[in-house]
Amino acid sequence: MNEALKDDLAHFSADGRARMVDVSGKAATRRTATASGVIRMRPATLSRIRAGTVAKGNVLAVADVAAVMAAKRAPETIPMCHALPLSGVETAFGEIVEPDGEGCVGLRATASVACAGPTGVEMEALCAVSAALLTIYDMCKAMDRGMRIEHVQLEEKRGGKSGTWRRGTAS
Repeated sequence: MNEALKDDLAHFSADGRARMVDVSGKAATRRTATASGVIRMRPATLSRIRAGTVAKGNVLAVADVAAVMAAKRAPETIPMCHALPLSGVETAFGEIVEPDGEGCVGLRATASVACAGPTGVEMEALCAVSAALLTIYDMCKAMDRGMRIEHVQLEEKRGGKSGTWRRGTAS
């Protein structure tokens, strides 16, 4: 493995093997992260979600629960992710009513996660928003198999040694 690259990748040992970083020497501080993503669908699908007439139930309420569950279980999915005592998970949904080139509208999901811990909660936020979008797909796939999930990304993280980072600002 390239020596310069090894220095930048804390998840690798000196001999290039994968490892979980030891954060026991780091102070527990307030950490937050927000991630977002979009699910595109036919306008009729969004109308049924909004009207609450999807056969499987209240789509957004179930997606809210899926987001919380995914944030809490991120370390079970992401191999080097630390188990953290989360203090909060918030989700929000906003409609994108302007059709794209295929005539699809969409929902933007946002998940914000907070904790007081020795490392950040970016992975928990990304897992949360991904699970929310996948849940929407699952609950609506019988009426719209062409839905697509796109632009899952970190929007902001706060806390820790590196401070605040926001999408669209200098790194």
